[in-house]
Amino acid sequence: MKQCRSLASHGHEVALVVADGLGDACCDGVRVVDVGRPSGRRERMLRTTHRVGQAALALGADVYQLHDPELIPLGLRLHYAGKKVVFDAHEDVPTQLLDKPYLSPRSARLLSRAFLQFESFALRRFDGVLAATPFIRDRLAALHPLTVDVNNYPRTEEFTGLPAGAAARDCFCYVGSISAIRGVRELVDACALLRSPARLALAGSFAEPALEAAVACSPGWPRVDQLGHLDRAGVAGLMGRAFAGLVTLLPTASYREALPVKMFEYMAAGIPVIASDFPLWRDIVENSACGLCVDPRDPAAIAAAIDHLAAHPRLAAQMGANGRRAVMERYNWENEADKLIAFYADILAPRPLFEKRFRKARINPALNSNN
Repeated sequence: MKQCRSLASHGHEVALVVADGLGDACCDGVRVVDVGRPSGRRERMLRTTHRVGQAALALGADVYQLHDPELIPLGLRLHYAGKKVVFDAHEDVPTQLLDKPYLSPRSARLLSRAFLQFESFALRRFDGVLAATPFIRDRLAALHPLTVDVNNYPRTEEFTGLPAGAAARDCFCYVGSISAIRGVRELVDACALLRSPARLALAGSFAEPALEAAVACSPGWPRVDQLGHLDRAGVAGLMGRAFAGLVTLLPTASYREALPVKMFEYMAAGIPVIASDFPLWRDIVENSACGLCVDPRDPAAIAAAIDHLAAHPRLAAQMGANGRRAVMERYNWENEADKLIAFYADILAPRPLFEKRFRKARINPALNSNN
């Protein structure tokens, strides 16, 4: 939605096609078109994608921006119909497929190679590519000359007015989707090893009911406050009373090169981060002096980092201030929005010499079958 708002604020007519079941709406100048929430993965793949395509074609937009890999065939249809098409690569799908636990190693390799070939065929025919990280940008730039990274950094205004310092804060938090691969088992196990009285505020929804039942039986669970899904105001409020934010995702190929938005939201909120010790993340955390990096597979290391920040509130406050400064100067959406607007100027720039100027476009910049 950040991309939609930024494009709309620059005079473009923007429509967002979603499948969340919340109905059509208009928000901050963005028209939201809802095709209905799918009942499961099978319906999403077979029917919802088709409904998204129908709604998109009915809009008659000048530019279509696709967010989901399953919409790439729709992008090809739009391309052959003479429309401008942009693909927004949120994940490195070929690498992500290699990490899928439900695929055998052989099947994962075959699917990864097949997607690489299909991706190469399709993206070369599109008009531009957006990438969520520099790593994805560098890989896809070989397929399309107009490839730009627009990183999902936080909007600074969401985290203004939060209490300064960490002296009065009594919890540490994890915010986001909760799954085994995101390190929830190790995080809850770390709670059983804490020396400080701090509690874990766990905000988000469990991806697997069986996992929720399993961690609820762990020795560290009595130190956990399960908050469920929070809206944006709730997230900001939680970060306002936490002395640290955790993003200890497990070391998979896709996570090592990711830029998790929650890490930057912790920084924007002025709280230190405890992050997985991946080279890319360590460079960000150490260069900004905004937290600690740990082995995400080691509950004792996670507990030691939490205890250290709990026992040194002045250090935690300084790290939090450093992180907020880094976000205000570099890791913020306002900087990324400038890149997005420039990208669309290139997409819409007239190619024929007799055209003197490009017109403001009707854009469908965020087709998403699983919003």
